Amino acid sequence: MTIPLRQGANNGLNAVHKIACAILAGGAFVGAAFLFGFAGFALSLPREEFAVPAPAEGVVALTGGSDRVLDAATLLASGQARRMLITGVNRATRSAVIAKILPVSRELFECCVDLGYQALDTAGNAKETRDWARQHNITRTLIVVTSNYHMPRALVEISAALPDVELFPFPVVSEHIDVSDWVSNLRVARFIGKEYVKYLGSLLRTKVMRDFDDSEPPLRRSFASTASDLR
Repeated sequence: MTIPLRQGANNGLNAVHKIACAILAGGAFVGAAFLFGFAGFALSLPREEFAVPAPAEGVVALTGGSDRVLDAATLLASGQARRMLITGVNRATRSAVIAKILPVSRELFECCVDLGYQALDTAGNAKETRDWARQHNITRTLIVVTSNYHMPRALVEISAALPDVELFPFPVVSEHIDVSDWVSNLRVARFIGKEYVKYLGSLLRTKVMRDFDDSEPPLRRSFASTASDLR
């Protein structure tokens, strides 16, 4: 009577062993896929700025660095876009302060620069950009200005919010983070790794929540454009 008991115990151990091996194999596969994806993400980040391929209807700068806003304003002043949005502006920042630092005339600022105060993150930037684009009849082309490491996530969010608009990325190369050092510099690797995780989250969120996002009401109008705030 002991043999069947031993066989049952062995069968149970074999089953546990197979499950453990399957879990380890699955974990190894997921880990390898993550690492390969991270490497591809890091290698894809632009190392230098490049010109936009053609003039666009609008340009949006995502706050997070002064260079982003300055570069977007330069594109506006040079005729590469006819209207500009700065999204995610700190609510304590008045338009008069921004007007003084932008390389555009007062007249151009008053007519063609809009400030968005509602966005708190990249998804919010995308929604704020969508509402602004609809308000100003920007339906075909848009230049997106943000840091090079942030560009992939910004494009995912904005393309989901404006699926029919062609986006022209204008990546700003950060002076503080050299993305080419991700192999040799642990601090850079960690920084890009965090951005990669956020990028994956944006991919998942925009795919799963597309119908929900499309049904959301627009953000309250908050584009403080210009002359009425200049004082």
